[in-house]
Amino acid sequence: MHLLLNHLPVFGAAFGLLLLLAALLRKSGELTKISLAVFLLTALIAIPAYLSGEPSEDYVKDLPGVSKDMIEEHEESAVFSMAGVEILGILALAALWLSRHSSEVPRWAVLTTLILALATTGLMARTANLGGQIRHSEIRGTSGTSPTEMGTTKPEKPSKDDKE
Repeated sequence: MHLLLNHLPVFGAAFGLLLLLAALLRKSGELTKISLAVFLLTALIAIPAYLSGEPSEDYVKDLPGVSKDMIEEHEESAVFSMAGVEILGILALAALWLSRHSSEVPRWAVLTTLILALATTGLMARTANLGGQIRHSEIRGTSGTSPTEMGTTKPEKPSKDDKE
């Protein structure tokens, strides 16, 4: 489940940030509200993504090539990402509520959301990268687990002696 859900909050935060930047450039209150709704939805989607992490750890921690230290680092980063995205969601909800009778969102709320969205998107990207390193040696920059450790070995090529 974690592998299905974990990408959504990362892309949601980045998409919301891009929408908010576009809203600021266009000076569009409507687009600002849409970006706030994306942040709110992202905060909600992040909850099951975060909660599914522990069961996923139980599944992969003993697989060949999986480092428990990497899992721990990913887990610790996820705590900060989760806090950031939930605070961002609460701020987005507050900004939407404050602007419910207006086409414009208060400027302080937009700027605060922008700063928090930048930080949260960075945290989410870091957490996602650390999570990817758990099973993707190409991200780690190492050759990864040997085929023997993975339980898959290539058939040996016949030697010259075998042909005789």
